[in-house]
Amino acid sequence: MTEAPARRLLLVHAHPDDESINNGATMARYVTEGARVTLVTCTLGELGEVIPPNLQHLSGSALGEYRLGELGAALRELGVEDFRQLGGPGRYQDSGMMGLPDNDDESSFWQADVDGAAGHLVEVILEVRPQVIVTYDDHGGYGHPDHIQAHRVAMRAVELAAERGWEIAKVYWNRVPRPVVEDAFARLRDDLPGLPFAKAAAVDDVPGVVGDDRITAEIDGTAYAAAKAAAMRAHATQIEVAEPYFALSNELAQPLFTTEYYELVRGKPAPERAAERETDLFAGIEEAS
Repeated sequence: MTEAPARRLLLVHAHPDDESINNGATMARYVTEGARVTLVTCTLGELGEVIPPNLQHLSGSALGEYRLGELGAALRELGVEDFRQLGGPGRYQDSGMMGLPDNDDESSFWQADVDGAAGHLVEVILEVRPQVIVTYDDHGGYGHPDHIQAHRVAMRAVELAAERGWEIAKVYWNRVPRPVVEDAFARLRDDLPGLPFAKAAAVDDVPGVVGDDRITAEIDGTAYAAAKAAAMRAHATQIEVAEPYFALSNELAQPLFTTEYYELVRGKPAPERAAERETDLFAGIEEAS
């Protein structure tokens, strides 16, 4: 019988492509280091806007199936083998952007009962027994209904899993420090004439931007930059990559970050790291747990 990896990381995301944009370097690093990395995606992004003209006929379930294939290709670039759809295939549908009629669809993730959806995630948690969970903040990073709901479901699942005997040691939210974003956008504006994008996004268009004081961990993903960029390219319906930048369907360029940042919101940092940023999400966790 194969012994389970000592370190186990679970990421909860709303749609295919969110994992690569937010955590691609982190995922690749921990896979390389021998950790078990599990991704749970809550919807297949059936309402996403498609970039390539030759694929713009895709919509609804057909787009979702296509994006599932893109996600598989992205995860191969990152080395991640354990992927789950929350509640099983087709359980929850993309809710669309906030304020649209799609939010009211009974099949949308936004309309899902939080405890019920969290129950599906608890089953994954009890199987995998992750010590660390990564998800979004309570604003979902940028206000998308599915991102907000993914946050709610993940945080509730942490509580329910504890009631059933598995205590998550650390929960992190995706973050990016404002000074880092501002410096990157200054470089982007200089480079923009040579890029295939119309113009630059705004600093506040980057999900999860906060002040330096909110950042508790940073993962240097320099060694995994190529894997992250390749994973993002795999999501071709949603992302156009021109390293070290990328754009979504709005054609607004933004930086592709290879150092990824986090805020610890549940659990404690390692004592020796308490006064500075962690460089390992598992810092302070007993590997035997």
